[in-house]
Amino acid sequence: MLTLGLLDFDYALREKKPADLTTQSTAAEQLTHEKWTRCNRMSLMFMKQSISNAIRGAIPDSEDAKTYLEHVEAQFKGTSKAHASTLILKLVTTKYDGRSGIREHIMMMNDMANKLKGLEMEISDGFLVHFIITSLPSSFEAFKINYNTQKEKWTMSELVAMCVQEEEQEGCF
Repeated sequence: MLTLGLLDFDYALREKKPADLTTQSTAAEQLTHEKWTRCNRMSLMFMKQSISNAIRGAIPDSEDAKTYLEHVEAQFKGTSKAHASTLILKLVTTKYDGRSGIREHIMMMNDMANKLKGLEMEISDGFLVHFIITSLPSSFEAFKINYNTQKEKWTMSELVAMCVQEEEQEGCF
């Protein structure tokens, strides 16, 4: 979409298709029609070129870029439930393994939660923080107890800072 916007080919997505030309069409109407037709054609080429052949075959063809984009959207709405299920399963089964670093682990889990939010399955920050803490291994047991005994809840940035500090302290022993 960025490319289409930069080249002003998104004109065909923003504007309705102009009326067909007639012998009475004005020069301005002809220019508008030519611009829309060119932008529509280029938009379709860019979109179709950007989609893999396997997916493109499942999308009904259209001569109108806006309609084609609606077909693409409809194709992916059906798979969003399956994607959400996969993300939820991955989120609840992910445990910190110590290989990548605690910050990366937290950011990966936060990313999954943000993707679920985009699929209208929002997870509150408080729940996510608590959930991430439970995904930590037994070497973080004292850290978990410390969090659970505090009255205030941590934000994601506080969780990252505290976990990184804890991980660095563990590395010193």
